[in-house]
Amino acid sequence: MQLFDRTLLRRRRDRAAPGFSAHDFLIRHASEDLAERLMAVNRSFPLALDLGAHQGALSYAPLPEDKIGAIVETDLSPAMLSGPEQKVRQKARPLRLAADEEALPFAEESADLVTSLLSLHLVNDLPGALIQIRRILKPDGLFIGALFGGETLSELREAMSLAEIECEGGLSPRIAPFTEIRDLGGLMQRAGFALPVTDADKLTVRYATPMHLLNELRGMGETNMLSERRKTPLRRATLMRMMEIYREKFSDPDGRIRATFDIHYVTGWAPHESQQKPLRPGSAKTRLADALGVSEKPAGEKSGPSEE
Repeated sequence: MQLFDRTLLRRRRDRAAPGFSAHDFLIRHASEDLAERLMAVNRSFPLALDLGAHQGALSYAPLPEDKIGAIVETDLSPAMLSGPEQKVRQKARPLRLAADEEALPFAEESADLVTSLLSLHLVNDLPGALIQIRRILKPDGLFIGALFGGETLSELREAMSLAEIECEGGLSPRIAPFTEIRDLGGLMQRAGFALPVTDADKLTVRYATPMHLLNELRGMGETNMLSERRKTPLRRATLMRMMEIYREKFSDPDGRIRATFDIHYVTGWAPHESQQKPLRPGSAKTRLADALGVSEKPAGEKSGPSEE
């Protein structure tokens, strides 16, 4: 099933490209977090791939010049890749390549590092994309990704749903379903990653009005890309009612409205024999009871009555 219209996604990113730098604060936030994670790894990466890079996320992350060697940036939208030049922190300028995360054109075991910031939430086959990424990594290569999570735009989703039910008598698909963090670890293991780690970062952003939020999403290239979306324009009455509901339910005392962006991070390594592995069952040399300083009881044994 094709949940997302990837052709429409490319067109939306093409449209957003000229002004994207005014709306890229989430990409920049994720790139700063990415830099912190990479600095915690005591090694350098000669060749890195940045998938769905927009106008360059990894290349302007605050990293020392010797942390990453060559960078290849890909995006579904050639216009987005060729947008305004960002300040590149590495010595060599990145190589830019129009490519789809659903069909990556890279050889197996060719990259030391793969990153993807806020793009993989719009692929139709996330498990398949993760498998491709793991195969591209050299043994002991690192993948770090950031995806929008389940609470993203929860306020807009609720306000739009209530407005459509009230004004049009039904719902239409308007906001993409996002992954839950409890599922990402399992997806990483299914894709063959070793030592997978997941965590979340929830941001609350305030806007003057709901229309300012909608304009921000348009500037990000993140408007409705669902294949089953309604093909007719949103009715003006429904839009106005949505904004009323949004202000009623999700505004602060100063009148500004809140919008949640839930970012889930995943980290995993391509398997290698040097990595830590769990011990075999029964190989422990110290009893847990001794470590805790308690008496050991056989399984199923019940404690007797307490003595007074």
